[in-house]
Formats: sequence, structure tokens, C-alpha cells
Amino acid sequence: MRKVPALAAATSPPTSVDFAQVATYTPSSGSGASINGVFDNGDGLVDLGGRVGVTSGDPQFVCRTSDVSSAAEGDALVTGSVNYTIRDVIDDGTGMTTLMLEAD
Repeated sequence: MRKVPALAAATSPPTSVDFAQVATYTPSSGSGASINGVFDNGDGLVDLGGRVGVTSGDPQFVCRTSDVSSAAEGDALVTGSVNYTIRDVIDDGTGMTTLMLEAD
């Protein structure tokens, strides 16, 4: 049987800082602010009620709730030089919020 080496004591689990990127969040009635978060532009499968699903882009930005406490549908987010409109705000109750996005 092969032994798996133990992790060094200095090794720490990854944090949001390890994966974060900067974005500019701009509320509809305010000025922009830089925030850190994790952007994901994965594909989501949409079930249209038939045998075949349709794949759709599903961009989202996960960040601290305190950074976007007043976020609402229609606000703007710019990340990676792409402009997005916020379509849904999902506060998970743990201090993190997912902004569901739509590219402009």
C-alpha cells in the first residue's frame, strides 16, 4: 500500500483571496466601487420540457454581501473588461452574495 504524504503544517486551505478578481460594481443610483470576488462564466443546462436540454451561458460573480448590500436587479458590474447587468441577487445568509449577470 502506498503512503500519502501529510500536508505541511504551513499549508492552509485556499481562500477567496487566492481566486478573487477585481470588479467595479455600480448601483443604478450611485457611483462605482471596486470589489473583490470570484467570477464564473460556466454553462448551465436549461430544461425546456423536452428530451434535449439547451446549454446557456450562466455568468455570476460571488462576493462579500457587505460589498453589495444594496445590490439590485439592473445595477452594473464590470469585470475582465466586460460590462454586465445584474439580473438577480442571491444572498446566501453566510455573508456571501451571488450576482447573476447578463452581458451587455
